[in-house]
Amino acid sequence: MSLGAPQARPAGAERGAGAPRATARGGPAGRSPPVRSMTDAQIVSTLFAQVAVILLVCRAVGYVAARVGQPQVVAEMVAGFLMGPSLFGWIAPGLQEQVFPAASRQALVIVSQIGVVLYMFCVGLEFRSELMIRHARRAAAVSIAGIAAPLALGGALAVLLMRSGGFFAPEVQTFHAVLFVGAALSITAFPVLARIIYERGIAGTAMGSLALAAGALDDAAAWVILAIVLGSFTGHGTLAVVAAAGAMLYVAGVFGAIRPMLVRFEAAAQDRGGLAPWIFSTMLALLAGGAWLTDLVGIHSVFGAFVLGAATPRGLLSRELQSKIEPVTTSLLLPLFFAYSGLNSRIGLLDSAWLWTLTALAFLAACAGKGVACFIAARLTGASTREALSVATLMNAR
Repeated sequence: MSLGAPQARPAGAERGAGAPRATARGGPAGRSPPVRSMTDAQIVSTLFAQVAVILLVCRAVGYVAARVGQPQVVAEMVAGFLMGPSLFGWIAPGLQEQVFPAASRQALVIVSQIGVVLYMFCVGLEFRSELMIRHARRAAAVSIAGIAAPLALGGALAVLLMRSGGFFAPEVQTFHAVLFVGAALSITAFPVLARIIYERGIAGTAMGSLALAAGALDDAAAWVILAIVLGSFTGHGTLAVVAAAGAMLYVAGVFGAIRPMLVRFEAAAQDRGGLAPWIFSTMLALLAGGAWLTDLVGIHSVFGAFVLGAATPRGLLSRELQSKIEPVTTSLLLPLFFAYSGLNSRIGLLDSAWLWTLTALAFLAACAGKGVACFIAARLTGASTREALSVATLMNAR
């Protein structure tokens, strides 16, 4: 799933106790080494070392990726995979544990989440809402089609997994499995999509705005679906309602109540000829509050950051905010976020031809389902063949 997995995942959304266990280097898969305790000072010191290693590896992989036409965000995810248990931990498990001890991971998560929230705010600052409004029908059609098709295919795959056994705990019902796998396959990784759009220089174009709008809708919808799964599984059926209503109220509140304040901030910046420190601090506080609120209602914090950025008036205010936030975010903080997912990937869990076959089926259902559906939806709403292919490709950011 995108931008981070939900904080609470449905119980049983992993291999059951009776399932065959994959092995890596002869050890049982999924069995982590004992977590050694660390003092705060040790965690901080380790974090600095981890940041240095991650940035250097990301830059080295990025150099190779650029030679074959791949964006930096792909290089950062690949770098995380190389530094994780799938390669580094397989070759030198002891050294990998020293560099990335389990007790220090929480600090890396927190820093990386701050980075992605700041980045999505900058993406929102470049988002042209007037272009999205002009193509609102197309964005909605692409988003709905891009969710429905892979959701249906993912549901069929979930039924196959249920019948195969070993992938879910006994208490997980088919309904839960269908929604969970379907949502996982249908979601567009919003931060990955935004990074690609930004790196390719199309953030302020009709194509970029359309893809970002559809991606934002996809992201919010997927979190609502996951809230339905969690609600039905735990007996708290209001989770999905709170997530959907909270997202809509947040958007209305930002554009209705917060935007007039932002307009005054823009006027103050124009009068001063720059960004006053108190305005910068207030904007950061609003950003943190928006990220907290959307995360609280069950929608990922990046959604709150993006909406606040999109509501900020274009002008000196947005340019100053971007010039202050973007350089450190994209060069220092954001690589940590994209590398972190790879640090937690264990390719050794796929230890049989059957598991690799299921992986291929999941990949095909996710990418082909979303790609074909988004292409058809874009064409039916007036996009050219080239535009439809571009949108379908961008919506397949994972």
